[in-house]
Amino acid sequence: MKILRGSSNGRTADSPACRQAGALRNSRVNMFIVYILKSQIRDNWSYVGYTGNKRVRMGQHRRGEVIATKGFRPLILVHLEEYKTEDEARKREMFLKTGQGREEKKKILQNIKYSVIV
Repeated sequence: MKILRGSSNGRTADSPACRQAGALRNSRVNMFIVYILKSQIRDNWSYVGYTGNKRVRMGQHRRGEVIATKGFRPLILVHLEEYKTEDEARKREMFLKTGQGREEKKKILQNIKYSVIV
């Protein structure tokens, strides 16, 4: 059991008091996601992006604050991938926007298993 830096009274990471005080960080907080959105009003239109804060970014898409997606709302989130670093996520997003990446994106879109309204 590791003792958290800065914790008092020798509390450990498994201690309820530490969890309640917010000493433990959610490991997903520092994740970056690459996502694909589809338009519900326009066939064969999709958008690839990446973000470090999914909730905020999806809100921006929903409210029409993203110029690239504004005219294609309502949108659905059809795919997402998690990455530990922003650099990995950015590289994946850029790949999905290349010729070879578009082919992979096409396969992803053909095999949609779930979708979430943005």
